[in-house]
Amino acid sequence: MSWIDGIKRWAADLKREVVAVWIAARDPRTPLMAKLVAGAVAAYAVSPIDLIPDFIPVVGYLDDLLIVPLGLMLAVRLIPQGLMVEFRERADGIRDRPRSVVGAVVIVAIWIAAGIALGTLLLKQ
Repeated sequence: MSWIDGIKRWAADLKREVVAVWIAARDPRTPLMAKLVAGAVAAYAVSPIDLIPDFIPVVGYLDDLLIVPLGLMLAVRLIPQGLMVEFRERADGIRDRPRSVVGAVVIVAIWIAAGIALGTLLLKQ
């Protein structure tokens, strides 16, 4: 297997994990803390808007390469292993990747708040 095949496999596994934690966040058997982390990670991962836009050189891909995988690792650790196996199986059956409007709204709100804070800071000088 070439390194490109390895990266493709990693990306496919990552997509499945995102869908699995998205399912976990909505399942009543998932513990509360795991639900909160899984919900936040899944909402961010499936949001059509990134916190750090991809067009920013190097830094734009940090969320895709670091934030999402680390968040997924934490969420998966918090979800009981037996449930996670079931959620992964269910995720394999889902063809269309979910989208999070709430995640997009939160990210837009963060950008607006950052813009207001920066504007306020600049006007005080």
